[in-house]
Amino acid sequence: MALAASASSSVIVTRPEREAKAWADDLQARGVRCETLPLIEIAALPEPSVLTPVWQEVHKHLAVMFVSANAVRFFMAARPDNLSLNDCRAWSTGPGTRAALLQAAWPADWIDSPDEAASQFDSEALWSLVAHRVEADVKRWQALNLTASAEQPSVLIVRGADAQGQLAGRDWLALQMEAAGLRVHQTVAYVRQPPRLTPGQQQRARQAMSDGSRWLFSSSEAAQYLMQACPDLPLDHAKALATHPRIAQKLRQSGWPCVELVPPGLQAQAQSIKSSP
Repeated sequence: MALAASASSSVIVTRPEREAKAWADDLQARGVRCETLPLIEIAALPEPSVLTPVWQEVHKHLAVMFVSANAVRFFMAARPDNLSLNDCRAWSTGPGTRAALLQAAWPADWIDSPDEAASQFDSEALWSLVAHRVEADVKRWQALNLTASAEQPSVLIVRGADAQGQLAGRDWLALQMEAAGLRVHQTVAYVRQPPRLTPGQQQRARQAMSDGSRWLFSSSEAAQYLMQACPDLPLDHAKALATHPRIAQKLRQSGWPCVELVPPGLQAQAQSIKSSP
C-alpha cells in the first residue's frame, strides 16, 4: 500500500515494512483508511552463523522468549535442520509473534502468549501468564540443590539490536526473571535501523503533520527515527495514535501535542480509530 502525495486524513502505519503492510491491509478491511510509511528497517545479522551455538543450547532453557515476529523469523532461519522443537517452550508477548511461531512450525502446545482478547500485549501480560511456572521450576531447582548439584533454570531472550549493536527493547522482563531466580541469556537475531526515506516519503511526512492524518505508533523508536529522517518536521498540529501507554508518554514528552491511546488488537483498534474524531 504505497504512500500517495494526494492522500490526506489517513492513518499512517509506521511498523517495519513487512508488518506495516499486513497491519494496514487489516485496518483497511475494517473500514479504516490507511497508508504505510515504515519507520524501522529490519536487517539480518552480518554473520547469522553466530546463532548456531545458541541453537545448540536451546533445550537447556526453561523457555525461549521472542520479543517480536522478526525475532522468530530470523532466529528460526538459523535453526539446524536436525534440531527438534519438542519439549521446548516459546514465550511471546502478542498474537503477531505467536502467529510467526506457528508459521515456523513451533508446536502450539508449547507456546505461552497472552490471549488475543487481552487488554494489553506486553511483557507484563506475558509475565502474569508464566510466573507461576517459573516459580515452580525455581523451587524445584532449589530443592534439588539441597542434595545434589543442579543447573539453575534459565530463559533465553531473542531480540534485535540497533544500528550500533546495542540491544533494542526493555529490560523489565529480564529483571523480573532474575528476581524470581532465573538466569537470563539474551541473543541478537536481527538489526533494527533507521529508514532511508525517499524525497516523496519525506514530502508526505511533512504534509501529514497538518492535514489531519494520524501516525500509528507501536514503537516509540519509530517516532524517534521519523524525526531523525525529517528533523525539520513541525509538530504543532501533528496527531498520533499509540498502542501502549509508554509509547504515548514518550510521544508527549517528545512534543507531540495530540496523542491518543488505542487498543493493541486490530478489531478493537479499528473500532477505536473510527469512533474518534
